[in-house]
Amino acid sequence: MKLTTIYYGSDIIRYTVQTFGCKVNQYESASVAKAMDEHGYEKTDDIFTADIVIINSCSVTENSDKKAKQLINRIKSSDPMKIVVLTGCFPQAFPETASKLSADIVTGTEHKDSIADMIDVFTGNKVKQVAIPPRPVKKQYEKQKNADMGKTRAFIKIEDGCDRFCSYCIIPTARGSVRSRSLQDITEEVRFQVSCGHKEMVLVGINLSCYGQEIGLRLADAIEAVCSVDGVERVRLSSLEPELLTDEDIARMAAQKKLCPHFHLSLQSGSSATLKRMNRHYTPDEYYDIVLRLRKAFPDCAITTDIMVGFAGETDEEFKESCEFAQKVGFAAMHVFTYSIREGTAAARRTDHIAHDIAVKRYHAMSSLAKKLKEEYFRSCVGKTEKVLIQRRESEEYANGLTPQYVPVRIYGSDANRQDIITVQITGASGSDFCVGEEIKCL
Repeated sequence: MKLTTIYYGSDIIRYTVQTFGCKVNQYESASVAKAMDEHGYEKTDDIFTADIVIINSCSVTENSDKKAKQLINRIKSSDPMKIVVLTGCFPQAFPETASKLSADIVTGTEHKDSIADMIDVFTGNKVKQVAIPPRPVKKQYEKQKNADMGKTRAFIKIEDGCDRFCSYCIIPTARGSVRSRSLQDITEEVRFQVSCGHKEMVLVGINLSCYGQEIGLRLADAIEAVCSVDGVERVRLSSLEPELLTDEDIARMAAQKKLCPHFHLSLQSGSSATLKRMNRHYTPDEYYDIVLRLRKAFPDCAITTDIMVGFAGETDEEFKESCEFAQKVGFAAMHVFTYSIREGTAAARRTDHIAHDIAVKRYHAMSSLAKKLKEEYFRSCVGKTEKVLIQRRESEEYANGLTPQYVPVRIYGSDANRQDIITVQITGASGSDFCVGEEIKCL
């Protein structure tokens, strides 16, 4: 339905989508934008010139909620007439809090493609709308609009929901149970993304490793399906739960030559005691065994991870174990963050929370280790020859791109353009920021 309502004396109504959080949110924001375009709204990246601001929120940490609240207040303070839509994990996880904010439309994690319809209604009656189900209850994957995100790499959402219930995590409440996308639907979108010029597909989900568990499939089935599409040159996986990878999965993955040898295995802690309190489903030894199996199947792979510090009850000894384990694995990159108490989770009820100053100290220590390990990994790449996907040209002098292992490379003296995949020899490393390389041209 094309919009005909006149707003601010003009028939051009501009919108912007502000996205917080994960790759799934980024994917869903692109789908929301596609629906808005189809309704006749005009997209802008400028909050101040937009008539409608759609905030696709995250709720992984308390700070994520705070960012959404602050943005709503800032927008409404500067221009009360702007239409503000709050959607995503924050209102789904905390509906009572979210509904009291000054957003004009508040909705959860389902039916995001209907936001444009809700805006149509609001522009007519100016009545606040709150539409949040108690918990995502859909049993089947909710198909969304195929949209070009405008990035070099295409994100392909293949799964939603999580049933793991880690003790610190609110996401199962915000996203509901696992729902997997059909292989046919996945490959249809992949073909669409190829037609948009994308060569690398990044498979994303709330718990990607659980793909297919309720429809008799495995993640390897989705990988094989995407790799089979003509025009796809690289396939990358987002975050994985290590304990869900079987030997058969790894063997099937290794058979797909288009699959990037980069595995982001969520660790959270290198201490068995901490992992148990987190309700994680593996020990450090089991995690390390999976790392070794992946390195055997993919000899040149990069292993990256997430590590949380300052979790409830974490002792000095447990933190030391976590640091030592990270050193033992030799991660290529680590996303380090401090534990954030999430109301509604099992961990929030604990009485042994760590003092803020101790958590901050541990964060800096772990971040320092992460920087050191990343520098070591980048140095180990020097002398290697890799296929690099060009992401952007910063100047006539050089272009920036990514190796299959997700190493950022600055290539001097190349005339390659965005979306090109070129052969590059890594000649140096600039600390933990990027590697430097030269294009190897075929004669």
